[in-house]
Amino acid sequence: MQIPMSDDFRIDIQLLDEPVTYVPLEQFPQSAGAECVFLGRTREEKHPSHGRLKRLSYECYEALAVKTLHDLAQQALNQYECFFVRVHHATGDVPPGAASVLVQVVCGHRGVSFEACRFLIDTLKKTVPIWKREQWEDGSTWSQGHPVQHDQDGQ
Repeated sequence: MQIPMSDDFRIDIQLLDEPVTYVPLEQFPQSAGAECVFLGRTREEKHPSHGRLKRLSYECYEALAVKTLHDLAQQALNQYECFFVRVHHATGDVPPGAASVLVQVVCGHRGVSFEACRFLIDTLKKTVPIWKREQWEDGSTWSQGHPVQHDQDGQ
């Protein structure tokens, strides 16, 4: 399920049914001085009751996830004056060592690019309806997340 989700050439939002990878920007804006990239990877872990982690499995409410990611990207463009924002998130299985989320921002300066990247990953984890199940050698558990936050209008 590779779904590009924006008509705005400055935003690239995709849900992928496979692990994500870094995607170099084809034409880097000449007035941009910074690119900040975050790749969230599945790490090897051992659960005290269930053994070693085999994979993470992601599920999402696709339409709302895409809308929320696009809104966050638009907010980053405005708030941090980004030239470009990319957020790719895996759905389905992601084994240890593979990446489940890519956040990539291009800005004029490094400080604001770090801030924008942190804003995107931290807010994504709190507001986007994507859920993570941990598949262990002996069983599975759901990762404790944050409740989806809504604005005052309930949206």
